[in-house]
Amino acid sequence: MKYRGILSEYAELWEMLLRLADALAVLGSGWVASIIYLGGLPNSPGYTLGLVLAVLLCLVIFPSFGLYRAWRGISLGEEMRTLTLAWVTTFGALTFFAFVTKTGPDFSRGWFLIWLSLGWVVLLAGRIVLRLFQRSMRQRGFNLRRVAIVGSPSMAEHLTKRLADTPWAGLVVAASFSATDGEDTGFADLVARVRAGGIDQVWIALPLREEATIHHVQHALRHTTVDIRYVPDISSFTLLNHSVSEIAGLPVINLSSSGMDSLDRLTKVIEDRVLALLIILVCSPLMLLIAMGVKLSSPGPVLFRQRRSGLGGETITILKFRSMVIHAEPAGGVTQARRDDPRVTPFGALLRRTSLDELPQFFNVLAGDMSIVGPRPHAVEHNEQYKVLVSSYMARHKIKPGITGWAQVNGFRGETDTLEKMQKRVQHDLHYIENWSLWLDLKIIALTLIKGFSTPDGY
Repeated sequence: MKYRGILSEYAELWEMLLRLADALAVLGSGWVASIIYLGGLPNSPGYTLGLVLAVLLCLVIFPSFGLYRAWRGISLGEEMRTLTLAWVTTFGALTFFAFVTKTGPDFSRGWFLIWLSLGWVVLLAGRIVLRLFQRSMRQRGFNLRRVAIVGSPSMAEHLTKRLADTPWAGLVVAASFSATDGEDTGFADLVARVRAGGIDQVWIALPLREEATIHHVQHALRHTTVDIRYVPDISSFTLLNHSVSEIAGLPVINLSSSGMDSLDRLTKVIEDRVLALLIILVCSPLMLLIAMGVKLSSPGPVLFRQRRSGLGGETITILKFRSMVIHAEPAGGVTQARRDDPRVTPFGALLRRTSLDELPQFFNVLAGDMSIVGPRPHAVEHNEQYKVLVSSYMARHKIKPGITGWAQVNGFRGETDTLEKMQKRVQHDLHYIENWSLWLDLKIIALTLIKGFSTPDGY
C-alpha cells in the first residue's frame, strides 16, 4: 500500500514541475520573441501584462484540455495535437482580450506571430524531451506499472507482446490468468496475487459475450482497491463516437478508478495541510481546555487511539479525545457507541454531541493519513464485516478518509445499527468521490460548521 502512495506523490510532484516548465516556456519564448523582433526585452507595461496574462491563461486552459493527465501509453502524436490545440486556444483568448479592451494596436503583430510560433516549438520540444526522459527511466525499470491479465492464453500473449513492443508506455505484464481458471477457485489465485502486492492494474481481456465472467472477476476483486480495466476484442465492430481510453494503441474501458487526477490530488493535499494547520493554531487553546476536562472527568489517557481503514484499505491510527471510561473490547470486535451508552462519561457526552472529540484528527491530516473531507474511516473490524454485506463498499477507500464528509452533512452520522444506514452512507461516500471538487469540499466544510456541532446522532 505504501508503494501506491509513493507513486501518487511522484505523479503530483511531476505534474507540478511540468506546469512550472510550461509557464517558463510561455514566458521565455515571449522574451526571446521580443529580443528577435524588438531588439531587447519588453520595456512596455503592455507587453509585460500580455506575458503575464498568457501565463495565467495557460494555467487555466491547459488543464481543461487534459494536458496534465496521465499520458502513459498514449501516443506522442495525440499529445502533440492536444498541446497545439490548447496553445492556439490560449492565443485566441489573448486576441479576444486585446480586441475587447481595444489594446490590439499597442502590440506588434510581428512579435505576436513570432511568440506564437516560438512558444509552440518550445512547448512541443519540452514534451518530446519529457517523453525521452521517461522512456529512458522506464527502460531502466523505474516508473513502471505492473499488469495482471485475465483472458485466454492467446489474448494474454498478444497483450504481452504489444506492451513489450511499446516500452515507452511503462507497462509490464506481471501475471496472466485464464478465464477458465476461476470457474472452480473463484479467481482465488488472482486475488491472492493482487493482495500480495506488485500488481497495479488488472486487465480483463475477454469477448463482449463473456459478460458473466467479467462480473465474476469484478466480484472477486471487490475487497481490493486495484484499478480494473476492460480490454475488449472489438475488431468486428464498427464504432462511432465511442468513448474509451487508449493505452499502447489498445482500447481500454475503465471499470474502477478514483477519478481524481494528479492536479486534484495536489489541490486536496494543499487544502488539507493549510486548513489543518490553521485550525490547529486557532483551536489550540480550546484543545488544551478539553484535554484538562478529559483528565479531570475520569482516570485514563487524554487521547483515544483506534485502528481504522485508510487510503487503499491501509490500516491507520486515528486520534480522538477520550470520551468513555477505560474498558475492554471483546476480542476481534469493536462495539459502536449507542444512545445512553453507559461507557460514555458526562464530559465525553458533551464532546460527542458537539463533535469536539474529533479535533485531534487534524493532526492525522497533517501527518497525511486523513483529509479534512472524505469518507469517514471505519474501524478495521467493521470494515471486514461490511465489505461482505455492502456492494462496492471498498471503493470508498480509493481516497483518504475524512474528518467530515458528504454522508455526515446529509444525516448519516453516528451509529450504523442497521444495514440500510451503512448502505446509505456508502452511497453518499461514492457520490462524493465521483463528484469531487474543491468547491464541494468547501461546501461540506461550511455545512459541517452549521450542522456538525450539534446533532441528535452525536452519542
